[in-house]
Amino acid sequence: MKKSKSAQRNWVMKISILVVVFALFLGFRWFGLDQYLSLESLKTHHSSIQNYYSENPWSIAGLFVLLYVISTALSLPGAAILTIGGGAIFGVGIGTVLVSFSSTIGATLAFLTSRFLLHDFIQSKFKDKLANINQGVAREGAFYLFTLRLVPIFPFFLVNLVMGLTPIKVMTYFFVSQLGMLPGTIAFVNAGTQLAQIDSLKGILSLNLLLSFAMIGILPLLSKWFLGALKAHKHLKKYKSQNISTTTWLL
Repeated sequence: MKKSKSAQRNWVMKISILVVVFALFLGFRWFGLDQYLSLESLKTHHSSIQNYYSENPWSIAGLFVLLYVISTALSLPGAAILTIGGGAIFGVGIGTVLVSFSSTIGATLAFLTSRFLLHDFIQSKFKDKLANINQGVAREGAFYLFTLRLVPIFPFFLVNLVMGLTPIKVMTYFFVSQLGMLPGTIAFVNAGTQLAQIDSLKGILSLNLLLSFAMIGILPLLSKWFLGALKAHKHLKKYKSQNISTTTWLL
């Protein structure tokens, strides 16, 4: 009976979350708020926002964090514009801090939503097929997540969704995400301080910069693989040495 009531409450909570998420997403589209999350809009309103910020720094900072967390948690478009806006309004130092924590909190909320709504269903439905993946994520999930965050191969909202279905710990997800997204955050925030010179988002992350991020992201995986191979080689060498010693003794 208790399990039945608990299951019912669980379903009510899931439906409620879905309704809230859908309502917020629909409201965002219905009121055309996406038009404000564009480079042109940021350039147009930059001066007025900056003037208001000089008079009401805490209000603007709080509003910015709230908007960033909500947009990231709901996987709404415009995170890159908000990041540039953080640099344009607050400067590199404060902008990086605000964007870093806002983006990580929003990503973690999206991660938790995915886990709460879909994790049990997916894991029970594909338990056998996901067994090896779950083990791999439990063992090396932090390394994979760090690489995915550092190199934007996949959209971040997809990373939030998929990682929510894995057994990775919430705090690990939070801190690794923040660390992995930090270089890209600094690059975009710094670009925001030169807002007038930005014509498109494509020029911010150059090929060389992306390759540098890729090397940083892949390095931990290569290091772990190398250390694992070295350890296995030592064990094999020791095993062969013991075998030779035993064979010699028997002879």
